[in-house]
Amino acid sequence: MDSLLIPVLILVLVAAGVLLAVRAWSRRGEHPRPAAVPHPAPDASELARASAAKLSQEQHRRIYALIAQGQAMAAIKVYLEATGEGLRASRDAVAALAAHPQPFRAPEATPETVPDEDDTPQRFSYRYRAIASKGDVTREVSSNMLNDEIYGRIRTLAKSGDTEAAATALTRHSDISMKQAREFIALLDD
Repeated sequence: MDSLLIPVLILVLVAAGVLLAVRAWSRRGEHPRPAAVPHPAPDASELARASAAKLSQEQHRRIYALIAQGQAMAAIKVYLEATGEGLRASRDAVAALAAHPQPFRAPEATPETVPDEDDTPQRFSYRYRAIASKGDVTREVSSNMLNDEIYGRIRTLAKSGDTEAAATALTRHSDISMKQAREFIALLDD
């Protein structure tokens, strides 16, 4: 029995030493964090007003119906999909809408005098070539009304499934027919 006492004591002391070393090592990695500067919380009623203004009448009705049914998570999901804001912003917006109910207000009409940038295509000093191919079919559009940015928007429309809008934008920024534009766009949607 005495012969086991010394090895057990040594084992207990080694275990205690390892435990203290691990604690010291883990505390060594901790750095005191600077005190966070508190951001002023936006006024909940203002947030509710701004959040409600971003919604269509149908979205507004659906969100308030879900809030009334106690389905906050579903309301947050609808708000997130409607506005494209982040999860935290959507959660805060729905909480503000629940705390400060807002009536639906139709957005005020904007003056029609401001033309959309795509309505009057700009002519560039160079010709831009856009090439699309699928298998052994290749189409090319060359125009001095296209550039990387406009072609990128057209590709985004095509990839998102809005092929008619993409074809319309392509005909507006080039000298091709709608049929040719549809054929070109069909090669983009992979």
